[in-house]
Order: sequence, then C-alpha cells, then structure tokens
Amino acid sequence: MANNSYDAIVIGSGISGGWAAKELTENGLKTIMLERGRNIEHVKDYTNALKAPWEFEHRGGRTQQMSKDYPVLGREYFLNETNLDYWASDKDSPYVEVKRFDWFRGYHVGGRSLMWGRQSYRWSDLDFEANLKEGVGVDWPIRYKDLAPWYSHVERHAGISGSLEGMHQLPDGDFLPPMDMNVAERSVADKVNAHYAGKRKIIIGRTANLTKALPGRSHCQFRNKCAMGCPFGAYFSTQSSTLPAAMATGNLTVRPYSIVTRILYDKDKKKATGVEVLDAQTNKTYEYYAKVIFLNASTLNSAWVLMNSATDVWPDGLGSSSGELGHNLMDHHMRVGAYGTVEGFEDRYYFGRRPNGIYVPRYRNVDGDKRDYLRGFGYQGLASREGWGRDIAEMEIGGAYKDALGEPGKWTFGMAAFGEMLPDHNNKVTLDKNKKDKWGLPVLAIDAQTGENERKMRVDMVNDAMEMLTVAGLKDVAKFEAESYPGAAIHEMGTARMGRDPKTSVLNEWNQVWDAKNVFVTDGAAMASTACQNPSLTYMALTARAANYAAAELKKGNI
Repeated sequence: MANNSYDAIVIGSGISGGWAAKELTENGLKTIMLERGRNIEHVKDYTNALKAPWEFEHRGGRTQQMSKDYPVLGREYFLNETNLDYWASDKDSPYVEVKRFDWFRGYHVGGRSLMWGRQSYRWSDLDFEANLKEGVGVDWPIRYKDLAPWYSHVERHAGISGSLEGMHQLPDGDFLPPMDMNVAERSVADKVNAHYAGKRKIIIGRTANLTKALPGRSHCQFRNKCAMGCPFGAYFSTQSSTLPAAMATGNLTVRPYSIVTRILYDKDKKKATGVEVLDAQTNKTYEYYAKVIFLNASTLNSAWVLMNSATDVWPDGLGSSSGELGHNLMDHHMRVGAYGTVEGFEDRYYFGRRPNGIYVPRYRNVDGDKRDYLRGFGYQGLASREGWGRDIAEMEIGGAYKDALGEPGKWTFGMAAFGEMLPDHNNKVTLDKNKKDKWGLPVLAIDAQTGENERKMRVDMVNDAMEMLTVAGLKDVAKFEAESYPGAAIHEMGTARMGRDPKTSVLNEWNQVWDAKNVFVTDGAAMASTACQNPSLTYMALTARAANYAAAELKKGNI
C-alpha cells in the first residue's frame, strides 16, 4: 500500500473523529487521521494541568493583550491563560458574522474533547420523533432502538457515571457509579422531587468522568481542572480513550497540521477517492486516497469541507444536491436561570472540587404537559459555599476580616437552563470567498439566530427555575437573564442533516452522504434537531454505529 493510500481517512480528531478512528482500525482498516492543528500528546503536553494558581503569571486570568488577540473567545470565561493554546486563533482562523455567532474552536489533536463539559445524556424517541410529529424540519431516519446498543457501546468504553432513574424522556445507560450530591443539593433535590411528585426531578449529572478506574485510566481526582487536560486520564478524551485503542491495533496513522481543503470526487464512479490536504506548516499540498472517508471536522468545519469540495457536478459542494447543505444550523439557547441561598447546613462542607453538577431533565411538553411552544429544556447547576473572594460588607480590613475569610461562607444554589432550538432552513453558513484565513482559504459566513419558539420557551426557563428554588425553601431567590446568541453553548448542530429523502437531506440513516456513499459525516453536522440534552454522547453513538456499518459494507464490496 502506497504511503498516501489507506483503507479509510478520518478528517478531524475530536470526540467523533477519535471514535471513527477506533472503530475503523479495530475492524482491520488501515486508517489515517488528519488533524488541521498541532499534536498534543497525552500527559506530556498537559503543561498546565498540575500547576497551582500562583504558578500562573496572571493567576489564571486574562490580559488586555489576550482580549485583543481573541475578541470572540473573550466573549466567554474560556479566555484565560490556563489553556489559551487549546483554542483556535481568532486572527488566523476568522469568520464572518452576518448575525452574531460565538464560535469557539480547538484546532489540535483531540479537538474539543480536551475542553468539553463532559455532560453525557442519551436521547429518547421523544427527541427522535418530534420533527415528524410536529411537522418541523425533516424526520430523523433513525429511532432510539437504532442507537440504544451503540449508546451502551460508547458508554462502557468512555466511562460515563450516572444514576439510574427510569425516566422515559432520559433513558438510563451503562453507567459507572454516580457521583454524590452535596448536602445542600440533596436537600433541594428532595424537596423539589417530593413537591412535583417526580414530574420534575433533580438528579446528579451524567458525566464522562470516571468514578472507577478503567484500563489505563485512573478514577477522577476531583480537581476540576479538566479543561487543562487530565494527566490521570480520568475523563473521556481522544487522548485518554479512543486514540490509545486505535493505536493499539497498529492500523492508525495520525498526521497533524493537515488542513483538508476538499474531498476528491470521481463523477464516473460516483464515489470519493480521497482528500486534498494543505500542510499548515509548509503550505504544500498533498493528496491522500482511501476507500471510505469519515468527515468529523466539527459541525461548521465539516460543512466548510463539503462546500469547498465543489465540482462541475455539484457547484455548491459535495452533498449539496438537496439544497440543504449548510442550512439548518442550530445550537442550544441558554444564559437564563435562577439562584438563591440555602440555609441550615453551616456546619457541613463537601469533598474536593467535583467536576460535575446536578441535572433537571426535560419536563415541559412531556406526559400531557402542553405549552405554547414546541420542545423543552433542562437545567444544570450546583450548590457550593462561598469562598475567600466573597465580600463581607461589615468587615473590609484587618485581622478579623482575614480570619472570617478563612471560613467558608453561605451555601448558594444556582441552576441554568439549556433549551432546544428548532431547525430552520434560513439559519445557514456559506463560503465567503472575499475573506481569507491565514492559509488563503475562504472563510465561513454564519447567518443564524433563535426564533419565536425559543423566545416563548425562555419565559418558562426563567420562571420555572425561580419557582423550583422557592419551593425548595431557598432565600433571596433571584433570576438571571441575558441575551443568548447561537454558538455560545458550543453545541452547534446541523448543516448536513440526516434524513429519509435525498431531496430534503444531506445524509441517509447510516450517515452516508447521499451523493457519495463512501463519505460519512457523524459529527454535529449530521443532526436533524438538537433535543435539549448535551449532544456529544449521541455523536459518539452515531459514529460507532456508522463506522461499523462502513467496515461491514466495505468488506461486502458495497462501497
């Protein structure tokens, strides 16, 4: 086999790309994984993971120069010196905001699997059937039963901890033991669960942090420094989990600094033959060939690759025959919720810095509840005690003030909502060929916004949070409510949706591009709706399912 020819090419090395590499190589396919950014080696390259706060020049904060260099990243707390090199450069990789879109990216081996929030929830048929029942977008070509065994497959390998709750709208999984709620969270949960008789329920979050060791990986140390990289391998990432498995097969080659500029297509064979790669360091162009291609560059970059793969057959890009490529961009809407003070546990504290919180599964438009909007939302939150940074109005100087701050402050509890965003053809990305990135490539223009359904939902998202905290007996309950722009949740989805009809969708039920059956897209681009749960676990399951299907079809000679 020539050094530029493989059985499979995987474009991207993040959560879904890592899973594609693992499954393809374990099926015996010689595979190359192409990553546009630098390599990050597990443990060795987590250079800040074991530093104490005082070892950072700016105590982990941000500088004015950082804000100047990273104007988009600076919109959120992500901009700080602890893991700045994990985030893509706004200068090198710009984009056009037709409407505000907060695009936070990581260009390196592992992608955002090194920085993700790790909340891992299954979808249910409530989610997969909603489009069809409500006449929104297109019907998902799969149902929960199609993904259920693959959810189990990825949960067992990734290591998802959580509690078994028996809720039809949030199916249980193959979990490691759950983390514990702290005493204040348990008090709030007990009161809320009792008051609503289980119709609203507070549970511990389901997270990709190990509560029991797996081979080659330690259990979580409760440091809550996950975004710096975990040298213990205690949370799921490409580096800790899927990449070692793929490398162990002897079938994987990883090539960093490889920007895939287009997928090569043979119109006579009606197949993709490989990819064109621009070396990010040398600016030289290479071609790699394979029988099957997995596109896992992330929602927006996967759309970019497909659109930039235009041919005389499809001038708008590979997969554009339906007219839906680049359309139906979605994200969760957020930045609303409530908080208050929990009384009565001043003599109690908690262990370590748990990298997880509580979760309130969706209850709106479920089991007979009917609102004036479609779909629903969930909450994430936690209880904690105020630390030394709190303000004590009566004591602002002196030894007594210092002594007071040596003791923990009051208990507070907060919860923030994540709401579903409906698919809309008008929310789209296009190539802007007038603006170029560092490598002279056209950039994306993003034109997306939330709609009336989301605005109606946000009223309940605020009011329900305040109601639940009041029911739980919290004091000084207050709401927080800010504008939410797409992208901020970092749950971008859509642009190459799955469907049942090649006239209305980009991918079929196996995540194959209708126009080129040996090209698979299994990252967020494939999603036909967003549900309200964090989506990464579903990307993993879709990828494992599609990769095993691709390997089987390849062996049968069908692709």
